[in-house]
Amino acid sequence: MSFRIVKKERLTDKIFAMEIEAPRVAKAANPGQFIIIKIDEKGERVPLTIADYDKEKGTVKIVLQTVGASTIKLAEIEENDFVNDFVGPLGNPSEFIYEDIEDLKKENIIFVAGGVGAAPVYPQVKWLKEHGIDCDVIIGARSKDLIILEDEMKKMARDVYVSTDDGSYGFNGRVTDCLKDLIDNKGKKYTRAIVIGPMIMMKFMCMLTKELNIPTTVSLNTIMVDGTGMCGACRVTVGDEVKFACCDGPEFDGHLVDFDEAMRRQTMFKTPEGRAILKMEEGDTHSNGSCGCQEDKKKSIRVPVREQDPKERAKNFEEVCLGYNREEAMREAERCLNCKNPRCVQGCPVKINIPAFISKVKDGDIEGAAKVISISSSLPSVCGRVCPQESQCEGKCVVGIKNDPLAIGKLERFVGDWARENGVSFGVEEEANGIKVAVVGSGPSGLACAGDLAKKGYDVTIFEAFHEAGGVLTYGIPEFRLPKQKVVQSEINNIKKLGVKIETNVVIGRTITIDELIENEGFEAIFIGSGAGLPTFMGIPGENANGVLSANEYLTRVNLMKAYDDSYDTPINIGKKAAIVGGGNVAMEAARTALRLGSEASIVYRRSEKELPARVEEVHHAKEEGIVFHTLTNPKEILVNEDGSIRGMICVKMELGEPDESGRRRPIEIPGSEFEMEVDTVIMALGTRPNPLISSTTKGLDVNRKKCIVVNEDEQTSKEGVYAGGDAVTGAATVISAMGAGKTAAASIDKYLREKHANK
Repeated sequence: MSFRIVKKERLTDKIFAMEIEAPRVAKAANPGQFIIIKIDEKGERVPLTIADYDKEKGTVKIVLQTVGASTIKLAEIEENDFVNDFVGPLGNPSEFIYEDIEDLKKENIIFVAGGVGAAPVYPQVKWLKEHGIDCDVIIGARSKDLIILEDEMKKMARDVYVSTDDGSYGFNGRVTDCLKDLIDNKGKKYTRAIVIGPMIMMKFMCMLTKELNIPTTVSLNTIMVDGTGMCGACRVTVGDEVKFACCDGPEFDGHLVDFDEAMRRQTMFKTPEGRAILKMEEGDTHSNGSCGCQEDKKKSIRVPVREQDPKERAKNFEEVCLGYNREEAMREAERCLNCKNPRCVQGCPVKINIPAFISKVKDGDIEGAAKVISISSSLPSVCGRVCPQESQCEGKCVVGIKNDPLAIGKLERFVGDWARENGVSFGVEEEANGIKVAVVGSGPSGLACAGDLAKKGYDVTIFEAFHEAGGVLTYGIPEFRLPKQKVVQSEINNIKKLGVKIETNVVIGRTITIDELIENEGFEAIFIGSGAGLPTFMGIPGENANGVLSANEYLTRVNLMKAYDDSYDTPINIGKKAAIVGGGNVAMEAARTALRLGSEASIVYRRSEKELPARVEEVHHAKEEGIVFHTLTNPKEILVNEDGSIRGMICVKMELGEPDESGRRRPIEIPGSEFEMEVDTVIMALGTRPNPLISSTTKGLDVNRKKCIVVNEDEQTSKEGVYAGGDAVTGAATVISAMGAGKTAAASIDKYLREKHANK
């Protein structure tokens, strides 16, 4: 979906205003919120505050200053041109729109706008004016030629005071001097200040207002990176709590914000020019003994799988595992016993008829095998690559009792890839019934649910917050494990062929709510498969230093926004020595990604290697590529330089005690075993939790203490017609379990709608 530039205006030499046609965003917008814009396929995601909006015209106004490559490109776009992505509205609206109007009228509010900060101030002043509330505004800039929106502001504010640092226009001095002059010399008294502008300006203004005892609100939109609550890059210390600006803000109590920390964070991704990312190289294939890649002489040993050489693949983002060819797949399929009571099917969350499809492969009928799989799964190429088969289908394989279990995952991948390469498609099972169903999120649970419902004839629309569909398949799993265009987008296209529509750049809970989908847009049932994208941190000293990232943030920039590719504008922070804290698949992916971007990467995990939750295959691949493992080790503190960067990490050695509630032995610190680890980048891969955005904006939707949506065995929520599944319900889990939940929900929705319409 593209968004048209309706109007463009040059405000100063380097500041531009644009009105963009975005009806959904305009309809949902409120003062204080922001959007994310992306120019083209390879553009950087740029957060900008909403400068105005027209709900009737369906337009949103933004103001941008050309400070880097992406904003320069944006400024070059002309009227009636289009941008690829326009996401929003994001963040919480200004707090005063929820306050009692009569109480607000008793206040005396001063707005302070520095530079382009006048843009987000304007809609707030306008809203107050429309509700009968007058306020004062200070507009500040370095010089007269940088002042914007003065005339517009004068139409809405009681008094407007212009302040320039060089004295070229209005008050001669900084905005802090101007406010002090108003109070000391002009008898002004203010009960509240709202300050928006450069971080350094907000810092010093808050120091002054604290001295003057004026409660002050600031907007921290300038530290946004992603804006949807996925990456954790916008975390900031407010009082004694760590907040996320895009979810908890962007407005905060200015007297509690740690501005020094926020300013350091602001610098992290501001250097796209001149960054050096390793060029991608082709690698040779090899046979690896530890992965079963040895000469196949006996039926007891699985057919080896070809892979890139570890030394070569550590330098590129090409797929590590090359998979089976037709001959190899048929040979491996011959090892299947075709059990009468197939335990492998019991181990599959979506209940693929595994013996049936393998039998087809054995006979060379690959299309037939694909048709068998398609009954249960729409994502065979994906699942064949990323599912933990060793603990699911292969873990229950009877062949594996005495020998190597059948390579079910590799066979599923082969069939899925063959079907894609040979243009095999699968049509809709039932005629269209015209009943509209909405699916929130285009990850594995949403795709599975949407595909099954489309086959039943429903009119399905998926709403995705990012600019590309795929959810965790797109933003979370690296290219070298799961190719995006070749595999993910291809299987998404297959779901589109069933009639499923996908709307990107729609943030449910902000752009439009669940209740609005039902009440205003005619959807009769909704499935929430929004995942668990909110990152977790340890809460140790120094954790907010520059160079500490969540794995979500790191992988999203690399995978979704293609930071590994020099032709894309997305910057990435590449340290020389990166420590990845955690032991799951995400930790392995982050470590292997950091290695490919030029870092010496190591895993820091508090339990032993035996307890690593990551797939055995992923651990093996990481070790082959040179990742160092520090097991029975736990971070205690991140050491920070005066400039806010990392100079090292204090760790402590651990030993294992008795098992805890997870069934794993509990790690215990060894007294006096602290040591310093030399690192300049720390990536926290400690799991994720559901974003509360949907639950907090949906009436009657129950969640548990972990903010996971509560459902029954049919995936039905506490709200009629609304179902949920996947990580939004369970917390972070596997792709295939999310798909299983999506399929269960689809069946429940079908039953619900059939009964509903039968009773009409």
